[in-house]
Amino acid sequence: MSPPDIIALRQYLGPELKSRTISDGLHVVSLTDIIQHSCLSRRSCELSGRSVLLATSGQLLSALAMIELDGVACRLLLCPPDLDWDRLEVLLEQADIDTIVTDRPFHRSRAGKYIVIGVDLPQRRAMGSEVDRATEWLMLTSGTSGLPKIVRHTLDGLAGAIIADGPARHRNATWATFYDIRRYGGLQIFLRAVIGGGSMVLSEPGEAVASYVARLRAGGVTHISGTPSHWRKLLMSGASANFSPVYVRLSGEIADQPVLDGLARAFPHASIGHAYASTEAGVGFSVDDGREGFPAHLMKQNHAGVEMKVVDGSLRIRSHRSARSYVGAGAPPLADTDGFVDTGDMVELRGERYHFVGRRGGIINIGGLKVHPEEVEAVINRHVSVQMSRARSRRSPITGAIVVADVVLANCTDAEHHEMIRAEILGRCKDCLAVWKVPAVIRFVERLDVTAAGKLARTDA
Repeated sequence: MSPPDIIALRQYLGPELKSRTISDGLHVVSLTDIIQHSCLSRRSCELSGRSVLLATSGQLLSALAMIELDGVACRLLLCPPDLDWDRLEVLLEQADIDTIVTDRPFHRSRAGKYIVIGVDLPQRRAMGSEVDRATEWLMLTSGTSGLPKIVRHTLDGLAGAIIADGPARHRNATWATFYDIRRYGGLQIFLRAVIGGGSMVLSEPGEAVASYVARLRAGGVTHISGTPSHWRKLLMSGASANFSPVYVRLSGEIADQPVLDGLARAFPHASIGHAYASTEAGVGFSVDDGREGFPAHLMKQNHAGVEMKVVDGSLRIRSHRSARSYVGAGAPPLADTDGFVDTGDMVELRGERYHFVGRRGGIINIGGLKVHPEEVEAVINRHVSVQMSRARSRRSPITGAIVVADVVLANCTDAEHHEMIRAEILGRCKDCLAVWKVPAVIRFVERLDVTAAGKLARTDA
């Protein structure tokens, strides 16, 4: 039997399991099968106390293995699908991984020092291990061009916001997310479905927005989340017609007013809000008033164990939901001496509301003057003809860099209208921004790339 103070993910699975499912584009698995049968080619008792890399080709097998291994494995490192083996090997050493759970073939010369265990849909054999430990959940940071850091969480911390929200609040909901559940934002939605008594419809790798939304409609999805970039692409696709979720959430990037207003028009009967969270800091807060930014009074509260402050313009969070540490020899401390995690997200107070202005590490330097690309995009996105935009730097022999903007228009128009729209955008930028922040070049493009983490891909030229 498990010690009374250890709670594992399987123990949250309640009654009515047959009506609760996890599905992807090919399979539907009931929670009855998940709790009664094993998805591992060797029973999970053989993984007791091991440090496991979970590296599957699809999200469904990852979801099944997470439920089975939590409370059994010593630690569980979630591997996003876009990470190549050469970079992964370094991370395996840092995390002291000794076992790989996967549905992919691993060449012996590469995986020879690890135990490799297969994973598939649940087989009719009982899971062979009781919950006997609190598993460490290891996740990779996103949004950097270098090697990602490994962050250590506990299930209690990961589920903290869900428990504070009241798991039964969304009972019988059918959840979906544009995130991959092996990243922090997607894992939060997966946990909300499992802990809250709901079902979940997962996306497929490379699946077109219209195809995924068709499956969401067919699956009766009621609750869905994604980054603002995900939602802009959905609005551009026209696939929102006849899709009627009751709960729409944005996170992972700055939610500006145009995207919030666009979602309110597309889903007039839905609760639309945006949440702040990061892999290191955990879930901070959510805003449900339909406005960008967040009320200043949240900074003065200790709400559900979350405290916030601003130091040198950067938001800092102290919470039991935060990660416990970075993992690996020589890893830096995750929090300061007072327990606050520096998020690197820059905010400024405007009246009674804080607004996000950008990432500290993403600043464009224009002759010694600083520009947050997100603040330029926020102005451009307010134009009625703009669906999304990306501000970036271009090298300049005079100032070192200039600001240029790539803009996706909501509707195809002729060249004459392009020039009119370009002039209107420049006029708005000149009215709202300091002169060095105004784009020197505005280029209309058909699409903007989004990273595997669902964030706008930012490249300089």
